Amino acid sequence: MTESLSMPATPDTAAEHTLGIILVSASAAVFGLTGVLTKSIHADPLTITCWRGFVGSILIALYVLWRRRRSGRRESLRLGWRGWLLAVEGALASIAFISAFKFTFVANVAIIYATAPFVTALLAFVLVSERFRLQTLVAAAVSLGGVAIMVWSGFGTGHVIGDGLALLMTIGSALYMIMVRAFRATPVVWAGAVSAFLLFVLGWFVTDPLAVSARDAVLLVAFGMSFALASILWTEGARLIPAAESGLLGSAEVPFAILFAFLFLAEIPPAASMIGGAIVLCAVFAHAGRDWQAARQRSA
Repeated sequence: MTESLSMPATPDTAAEHTLGIILVSASAAVFGLTGVLTKSIHADPLTITCWRGFVGSILIALYVLWRRRRSGRRESLRLGWRGWLLAVEGALASIAFISAFKFTFVANVAIIYATAPFVTALLAFVLVSERFRLQTLVAAAVSLGGVAIMVWSGFGTGHVIGDGLALLMTIGSALYMIMVRAFRATPVVWAGAVSAFLLFVLGWFVTDPLAVSARDAVLLVAFGMSFALASILWTEGARLIPAAESGLLGSAEVPFAILFAFLFLAEIPPAASMIGGAIVLCAVFAHAGRDWQAARQRSA
């Protein structure tokens, strides 16, 4: 999208932009179900990750092949060592992500994960000397304070393990985003499908994926489908709107996750989590909002 959002748009441009907003927003809502689905399944985290990866990898792979045929291009699906590194790193981050929900509140995991853009900026500066803006530094410092309040409140309650796993997952996701930018020639979506399949293979060696109840089996399939659906919705929607806008809309995953946890699990996080979460969300939305406003002004 090179046209200004403030300029009169052609019917096709307006329709595409509206569709992009709907798809990215829908993706955030579906991603927000992750915590509810994880806590609703009685199986262990690795079994959950295994079946989520199996169902998700099949659907994402079918989507990649469909996009490839529809575009008429025959891009290489060869991963190479960079693609395999992405797949393995993504699989490890996924295990930490699912495990975190089992040990702490959905709100804590979602809010800690919301700091991923700031963690990415910090790691990119340390690892590849990529400069970041003053507003990012300020937002990162504020969000770090919010996370500290949440984690500190978890000491002695057992939730600190889940919070720690959420932090580990956030760091892993940040590394993944840095590698995606560095490995531009790598088929990233295909690497994601391979990553999900690796989790399925790992599950067969470490646990017994078939030892699940009929109820859990249905939920596991639904989980894999929701994972694939959210990934596809994001991929398609992000093509149609500016990156700053997709980032802002994607941040809605956090309030969706908290809302769904309240509606379906009757889960109300403690006061410290709500205070820390409010601080983090203010930093995230203020940062994303400034980026979105700056992008509008540049394209005006």
